[in-house]
Amino acid sequence: MQNAFASSPPATGPTVTVSYDDLAAAADRLLTADGLSSLAEACGKACAFLEACSYPGLALLFEALDTTPPDARHPDLVPDSLGLDLGNASCVFLAPRIMRLVEQQGRLFLRNVRHGLYLVPFSVTANIGIGCPVDPAFALGGERTRNPFEEKLALARRDGVAVAESLWRRARVA
Repeated sequence: MQNAFASSPPATGPTVTVSYDDLAAAADRLLTADGLSSLAEACGKACAFLEACSYPGLALLFEALDTTPPDARHPDLVPDSLGLDLGNASCVFLAPRIMRLVEQQGRLFLRNVRHGLYLVPFSVTANIGIGCPVDPAFALGGERTRNPFEEKLALARRDGVAVAESLWRRARVA
């Protein structure tokens, strides 16, 4: 993935265990407080999904909020002959819209992807395949035959999710 802005340092230090639902609600509140209520619930759930599967959902969310100006969060998404150029806009803000495009148009080849991990929960929920989200250009579409994260999500819902204490402290302030 390419980042047009400097990355936030990774969260280190102690962790706390929070409930899956509390994590999703905290991410929802962060997005709502930042004027993104139209995608807050869906992306809040995506954040919890990512954290439950040991991906940096909160860190990516904070990085997107901290480094993406409000006017750059909703670019036009118009596929061209090569697919869809995201222009390094964060998938934290784009994932629900990208998934609607995939539902309407089928498989999409994405370019200049930033925070592509936020597409994973949406693609799993929609039961479609996704290419490698660490590659700055990957395809989204096709059919997935099973949820590879099912066990991790079930454990996270039962036992909670370990998140960096510093990130959780920040998330709870919102």
